[in-house]
This record gives sequence, structure tokens and C-alpha cells, in this order.
Amino acid sequence: MDIRVGDTLEMKKAHPCGSKDWQVLRVGMDFKLRCCGCGREVMIPRVKAEKNMKKLLRECN
Repeated sequence: MDIRVGDTLEMKKAHPCGSKDWQVLRVGMDFKLRCCGCGREVMIPRVKAEKNMKKLLRECN
């Protein structure tokens, strides 16, 4: 997948804050993502992020 820094991912499951959108801060073997709802930052393996991704958006809402 062609995922770049600044892209927004819509995930299949919602974050506990209710938002499904995550902004990409870093790419590589791991993704660093920021929740567009509450601002929480997490790092998850690339494989897990690509598996749980529903669609690719271009900007954070």
C-alpha cells in the first residue's frame, strides 16, 4: 500500500473516544498514528495497521 506521512486512515474499529480516523505521523516497519478525535498517539506494526484499515483518506477532519 502507498501510505505516506500526512495521510488519514479510516479504521474498521473505533477508538474508545469514538473516532475511526487516524493521521499518519511516521511510516516504516511501524506506523505512528494520531487519533483525529482525542489526539492520542500510538505506534503499531505496519501489518496490523494495513489489516485493520478500512479506507485511505487525505486530510484529518
